Amino acid sequence: MAAARRAQALRLYRALLRESQAFAAYGYRTYAIRRIKDAFRENKNISDSTEIEALLNKAKTNLEIIRRQVLVGQLYTAEKLVIEHEQKV
Repeated sequence: MAAARRAQALRLYRALLRESQAFAAYGYRTYAIRRIKDAFRENKNISDSTEIEALLNKAKTNLEIIRRQVLVGQLYTAEKLVIEHEQKV
């Protein structure tokens, strides 16, 4: 049971990071990635099954929110920031 829950958490982690990479805005993208990594790192030692289940449900909800926000962000594109442009050598 624990192995299945661990696998589910890892799938959610990867899905959250993958979807966050799709943000068009640099600020949103970096914030989302940083927040996802921090949240999973912060909760890695939790062993209570009900709390783990609640956190997994919260992660699923956040994944859906990120997917919707990425779609909205693609509708309203803006120019890239200076930090995002590739440097010419």
